[in-house]
Amino acid sequence: MTTTINADTTTGGAIVTGDASGQLGLQAAGNTVLTLNATNANFNKSLLETATITAAAPSATQNFDAITQQVQYFTTNTANNWTLNVRGNSTTSLNTLMATGQSLTLAVLATNGSTAYYASALTIDGVSVTPKYQGGTAYSSGNASAIDSYVYTIIKTASATYTVLMSQTKFRSEEH
Repeated sequence: MTTTINADTTTGGAIVTGDASGQLGLQAAGNTVLTLNATNANFNKSLLETATITAAAPSATQNFDAITQQVQYFTTNTANNWTLNVRGNSTTSLNTLMATGQSLTLAVLATNGSTAYYASALTIDGVSVTPKYQGGTAYSSGNASAIDSYVYTIIKTASATYTVLMSQTKFRSEEH
């Protein structure tokens, strides 16, 4: 038996279907965009990530709310090195949000002026975590007159236990 929930299909609205096998489907404008079952999610359209554009520099301890965004772009020149604290949000811990065996990839973009600063430490839910760095060495500086992109892949391996892969990449206009 299939159960169907329609939301104004006459104007190309959404249709949600479910059946006894646990298969759930979502259609929009006549196209299947998502199918779910107990072990898989299949997306038939591109996924867009939310970027928060912040007209400020990172604070000394900068919270990154994974529920709100996947990318945070600071457009004002950095004024200090900072600690990135990744959490679900102000009321939800990342430990609660993620199950063991899940991963999260996020990016922080920091604009540097002539004096460069960098993400000098990482915490998850306020607890220090030492990442594994691309290239094998912890970063000790940012890049002057550039946007530094920090990408973190966080893999939850047990309760409040994570393996974090981190990279830092410099972006700037072509030099003459």
